[in-house]
Amino acid sequence: MDKGERIAKVMARAGLCSRRDAEAWILDGRVKVDGKVLESPAFCITSKSRIVVDGKPLPSAEPTRLWLYNKPRGLVTTHRDEMGRRTIFESLPPDMPRVISVGRLDLNSEGLLLLTNDGELARHLELPSTGWIRRYRVRVNGKIDPNDLLPLKKGITVEGIHYGPITATLERQQGDNAWLAVSLQEGKNRELRRVFEHLGWPVSRLIRISFGPFQLGTLEQGQVKAVQNKVMKEQLGLKPQKIL
Repeated sequence: MDKGERIAKVMARAGLCSRRDAEAWILDGRVKVDGKVLESPAFCITSKSRIVVDGKPLPSAEPTRLWLYNKPRGLVTTHRDEMGRRTIFESLPPDMPRVISVGRLDLNSEGLLLLTNDGELARHLELPSTGWIRRYRVRVNGKIDPNDLLPLKKGITVEGIHYGPITATLERQQGDNAWLAVSLQEGKNRELRRVFEHLGWPVSRLIRISFGPFQLGTLEQGQVKAVQNKVMKEQLGLKPQKIL
């Protein structure tokens, strides 16, 4: 770090918050370096810098860890909710360290979330350039002709927002409801709900079953499972010293 690194990146690596949150905290005047309140995130620090956040020294970066979490419906994927709704972080086991979610699932969505203590890793895994496919099982209301799903592979624009390629296949039709197997690479906010609503098929249930190489499997709702070091090395390409 002696050549200097952006302070937001260092804060994220320490597991205190995401890089985006770190930048917001700095603009809110919550961060000091060597006794001075920072006014801009465009600031580089070295190993000799003394960083204080909310009056407390910045914790040392812990070895990178990753967990699988089966999110139930009715929880929001934020650390604080302005409406007072219960968050996933309030439902985690008490012995869990402070973690950050890799992407989000909205209030009524469920299934696999990745959690990590490394904000930089979370940011990397969220990027479309990482190339990880996210797979879902989606229940929609409507009679589905499989041919109507094929154009989604080319992407679709809804209310001025363009969504990338979506692969969707009909698993089964049950009366007025249908189960779809869906996969996509990017995943914008409420993307699948908005796309299927636009097509006239409102979503009644949405379950993420995989994120890249990581599978929901038999993990029960609300349960957390640590990813083994060997798997992290193989799938994430992290250096050994970054892992417990």
